[in-house]
Amino acid sequence: MTITITLLIVKSTFIPYYFPVTEFPDAKKPYDPASFPPFAVTVDIAIFTIIANEFCLLLVQRGEEPFKNMWALPGGFVQPDEDLDAAASRELLEETGIESAAHLEQLRTYGAPNRDPRMRVVTAAYWAVIPNVGSPIAGSDARHAEFKPVTQIESGAVPLAFDHAMIVSDAIERARAKLEYNTVATSFCLPEFTISELRQVYEAVWGLDLEPANFARKVQQCVGFIEPLDRTVTPSGGTGRPAQVYRAGSASEIQPAFKR
Repeated sequence: MTITITLLIVKSTFIPYYFPVTEFPDAKKPYDPASFPPFAVTVDIAIFTIIANEFCLLLVQRGEEPFKNMWALPGGFVQPDEDLDAAASRELLEETGIESAAHLEQLRTYGAPNRDPRMRVVTAAYWAVIPNVGSPIAGSDARHAEFKPVTQIESGAVPLAFDHAMIVSDAIERARAKLEYNTVATSFCLPEFTISELRQVYEAVWGLDLEPANFARKVQQCVGFIEPLDRTVTPSGGTGRPAQVYRAGSASEIQPAFKR
């Protein structure tokens, strides 16, 4: 039996479509800004720290309307000559006296039409991590600045201005989730720390008690998470074996990831 194989070649055809252009816009001709609705751009920053083993967020008490006397995230209007990251860094400096955070990251943007009663305002929200640096400094338009426990905020005991309850909720969840796969936990610590102090960061942020030996084993298995230094410290209780001192390693991701 003879089997004949016939090759069928189908030639594709490209049919071009042309759209007539009757008028080209003049790129040199300025547009009228008044033809567009005005709006402002702000930055709001969620600044986290650990105080007395408690996960805390910096809030300011507003000294002006709208929402006078209510608690809010520190923030302000972006200046004409600065970008968003520069504005966030400026707000961080004005509210804490710190020129740069150990971790500063854009969270997301919020632009609901009625989020600010003054005018249409779109805000770029950031979250930052700093070691405990003492008392914050209220900005020029705030009456008071204070680190509030996150548990207190999540319970609803601290009503927040604007849509900051939504921003805070998103920032808290981002911080908690990031600790699972990123080395950002070391940003809560001083430059030198023990594994016990690092564990306390996880316990405070996650709101969980972690088994010390199991946590230490997981941390030491993550290459580049922490680096040992050539010294030890006496445990805070004054008894027990000296604790090894570490610093943050060069890695930015945790492999394998931690699970809450």
